Amino acid sequence: MNRKYYKWNARGKEVLLGKYPKIMGVLNVTPDSFSDGGLYNSDKEAVDQALRMIDEGADIIDIGGESTRPGSEKVSLKDEISRTINVIKLLRKINSNVLISIDTSKAMVAKLAMEEGADIVNDVSSYNNDKKMIDVVKKYNSGIILMHMQGTPKNMQKNPLYKDVVSEVLEFIDKKISLSLEYGIKKESIAIDPGIGFGKNLKQNLTLLKSLDKFIQLHPTLVGLSRKSFIGEILKEGDPKKRLAGSLGASAFAVMKGAHIIRVHDVKETSDICKILTSLF
Repeated sequence: MNRKYYKWNARGKEVLLGKYPKIMGVLNVTPDSFSDGGLYNSDKEAVDQALRMIDEGADIIDIGGESTRPGSEKVSLKDEISRTINVIKLLRKINSNVLISIDTSKAMVAKLAMEEGADIVNDVSSYNNDKKMIDVVKKYNSGIILMHMQGTPKNMQKNPLYKDVVSEVLEFIDKKISLSLEYGIKKESIAIDPGIGFGKNLKQNLTLLKSLDKFIQLHPTLVGLSRKSFIGEILKEGDPKKRLAGSLGASAFAVMKGAHIIRVHDVKETSDICKILTSLF
């Protein structure tokens, strides 16, 4: 298997990517996320869950205070800050090593997260929602994940259209990489995400998943498949919590294709799958 190796830099922390996929644990501190909304309503509950995921094998904790599920409404800046920043502060006090990602498209949230010790900005809008985000990434030399999304979370699943989904997503991401580099963000700080489930139907999601190698050759690549609707469509399973086997199957395929980071809710199970797969590489 031809795997692509990278050194990804997040605020001076060098992350080696290639043979062993990194696991990003999802921590949604929200009342309405599609799978785990409302589970972590206090800072303590959120931090405890983060620590559990670290024990289970998470290399990165991705903390989000605004749901980006299909049809979701925007959250105020005040609410997003109140949900996320103290959790980051408390987690960083307890664990100085784990990589912390802030899942936000608001520059002020990212800035405050950096001040409390976050390392990575996971911006599903790739600077489109807040043009000041690129300033934050540059100032703090943070890792940045650039994701493709057609539309916004509110409308992205209303008949997404592409002539060629792979080439159009690649073109979008390539433009965002170029913009980042022109602005002075280091190439080594950039990772990409094809945005499976974000403005794509079942066929388009599967086409992207089968074409992951084209993204992997471009930059370090994150893939988020966990419990998503396209898995539910295939399994005819409406409850996201009952999509574990499908999520593991999709994640295993992504790892075999060479994905560098797998973003998941079910950390232990994914970690076990990755251990088996990487023992065979």
